[in-house]
Amino acid sequence: MASIEMRNIVKQYGDGFPAVNDVSLDIADGEFMILVGPSGCGKSTLLRMIVGLEDITSGDMVIGGKRVNDLAPRERNLSMVFQNYALYPHLTVFENIAFPLRLAKTPDDEVRRRVNEASDVLELKEHLERKPANLSGGQRQRVAMGRAIVRQAEAFLFDEPLSNLDAKLRGQMRTEISRLQRRLGITTVYVTHDQTEAMTLGDRVCVLRKGKIQQVASPRELYEQPVNLFVAGFIGSPPMNFLPASLEGGNRLSTPFGPIELDEKRAAAVRGKGDLLLVGIRPEYFEDATLVDDAKRPLGSIFRARVDVTEWLGDSQFAYIPYEAPDQLREQLRELSRELDSEELRTQAIVSIDSTSRIREGREAEFWLDSRKIHVFDPHSGENLTRDAQAGARLTEMANEDRLEQVEHAQSTGQTVGGFGDTGGGGTGGGGTTGGGTTGGATRAGAA
Repeated sequence: MASIEMRNIVKQYGDGFPAVNDVSLDIADGEFMILVGPSGCGKSTLLRMIVGLEDITSGDMVIGGKRVNDLAPRERNLSMVFQNYALYPHLTVFENIAFPLRLAKTPDDEVRRRVNEASDVLELKEHLERKPANLSGGQRQRVAMGRAIVRQAEAFLFDEPLSNLDAKLRGQMRTEISRLQRRLGITTVYVTHDQTEAMTLGDRVCVLRKGKIQQVASPRELYEQPVNLFVAGFIGSPPMNFLPASLEGGNRLSTPFGPIELDEKRAAAVRGKGDLLLVGIRPEYFEDATLVDDAKRPLGSIFRARVDVTEWLGDSQFAYIPYEAPDQLREQLRELSRELDSEELRTQAIVSIDSTSRIREGREAEFWLDSRKIHVFDPHSGENLTRDAQAGARLTEMANEDRLEQVEHAQSTGQTVGGFGDTGGGGTGGGGTTGGGTTGGATRAGAA
């Protein structure tokens, strides 16, 4: 296995367009790194430069301590799993998995040993004599993963491997990929546009926008301490609500839903940042005020609003509350929606409430907002003015500690397979702290 270092990587096409623009990123030995972002952000281009399928315009690609810019893909010892499986229809499952070993002229006994070992891990033992046409989509994807495993490569690279599967199978395969990566303890880079995959699979997630890194952090840090408006809007489903606000009286934000009190630290960060601010509120930061206990009520703000639509989902419920916003904010939300490849961010708040709530559409209701968790953004620069960088870095540190503990447990119990058992105590070098969410520790992010 090996670490992967990207130093000021640039990919520029003939017309001068920079698909990847000054990206610096360190991926630790044994780490599961996700590259995520909307279409055209440069994530697949970056993956193809790692494996050698795209030339690098400038910068250094270092794998296992060795600069590989001038090496052909076959000389980099990386395994790539594609979106379309790339299986040979005329070969059996056994021969598809064994294909890279046949090319390397590996002895037959060793081929059988590695294929049998990989098929045990992937639960493909009973399908080894079948052809790809007789397999389900999930089984085909596992065959492609088996072919990657037997090569005993330095790292796995996944290019949107689950996008061709239905929703139920995607969920199942997410679990299988996560379990397999932990068991093998191998460095893995995974490209996706699906934030659910990003949040559930990765040790750290690298969010890209127009070829530049926005933030590199653990999934929880991205969710709780986004560095800017783009990351806040991209991560989370339903998305974060953005409301216009202005600071009044030193510590009080005026919003369409009434005043919100800020603590002194956050108020100081917001002062002098202009007349118009954006308040970011996750849907779950709201509650039906009638269901909030008395001890909790003083910790937040109470407001009344008319509910336009409700959606009851069994275990949860959403209420949609329209609000008035200046034209400048409306246009900014439309532009952000286009960048995120999402539905238009309308001037309405999505509120998550308990499934037992009696709030009904078309009526006015009383809501409670946990004002301790809101974010305040500069609408011009997009910067999160109230981000707690120290708290965010600690979240990523804890995620890295958990990863190392899981890898050590897999090694001590003999769960690693096929030559991947020795991680060399690696996996400790990177994935550590992230200063400000974009730099430091194992991450040097060429942030926008």
